[in-house]
Amino acid sequence: MVSAIVRRLAALALLPFAAGGCGSAAPRDFPPAAEPARSPPATATPDGRLLRVGSMPEGIVADARTGIVAVGLRNPDRLALVDGRRLRVLRRVAIPESPRHLGLAGPGGPVLVPAERANALARVALPVGRVRTATVGAYPHDVVAAGDRVFVGDERGATVSVLERGRVVRRIRVALQPGGLAVLDGGRVLAVVSVRERVVELFDTRTLARLGRAPAGVGPTHLVSDGRSTLYVIDTAGDGLLVFRLRPKLALTRRYALPGAPYGVAADRSRNRLWVTLTRTNEVVELAAGARPHELARFAAPRQPDTVAVDERTGRVFVTGTAGGVLQVLDAPAD
Repeated sequence: MVSAIVRRLAALALLPFAAGGCGSAAPRDFPPAAEPARSPPATATPDGRLLRVGSMPEGIVADARTGIVAVGLRNPDRLALVDGRRLRVLRRVAIPESPRHLGLAGPGGPVLVPAERANALARVALPVGRVRTATVGAYPHDVVAAGDRVFVGDERGATVSVLERGRVVRRIRVALQPGGLAVLDGGRVLAVVSVRERVVELFDTRTLARLGRAPAGVGPTHLVSDGRSTLYVIDTAGDGLLVFRLRPKLALTRRYALPGAPYGVAADRSRNRLWVTLTRTNEVVELAAGARPHELARFAAPRQPDTVAVDERTGRVFVTGTAGGVLQVLDAPAD
């Protein structure tokens, strides 16, 4: 399957991009976006501890200030608020629709919930769980905050909605199917990986001007940054981690092989770590970050480990076991 996609992308390289990648390409010009592998039944006992949180957990974020871990649930659509230090569910809050990813507006919250089928962004206050919603673009998939602005990737609209004070103030055109967002350069730069067009683009978070664009592998899905000048893109179909530098211009500098359909990713900047889930093998991998990432350890995960988060205060890692309705907890590794 991967080889077929590679051949298709090679043919696409010969096509003209008349609009310079400004979201004008037609979906028929590209293969379908990559998805997580359908995980087989687990053959190993998951490492760490398991906490039952609810139906089909996917989408997770850990707030280091409050110690609360927010987990998206499906059928019914809820947000579980978990005490990530005492390992107990505090409450489950109704949300407009289940998320694939979650974000934080800042330390202490609120939690940002892209409600895909509702075309809405929910803001859930911590720790009380009060919910406010705003209408955004078509099928919001991922979200990130930079200063006073919140950026939402509208996956079916080829746009990013820009919110201030809970309201959409602008929309910017991006390449087809924005699937992952991150900020770097101290919050001055927004990175967007568009999973159908298979490119990563950079934008100025203040002026919204496009700063750069580069190919992003065979089948990218998500990305994180070190907050400064390095960007990490998960190439799910290509079984790899792609490392990009910001300066002097956006450029791919390294590809690190991660066989097993990597998908979920989280950065622990205080410990210089990356955590990546492997959905084909039910594992989570700990990597040293930096310009030359490399594996430090790997752990057995629950079935369908689609998303991962880190409490950067404690270093504790949380992995959603979507198939079993559980949250895996891995204690902080030794330095």
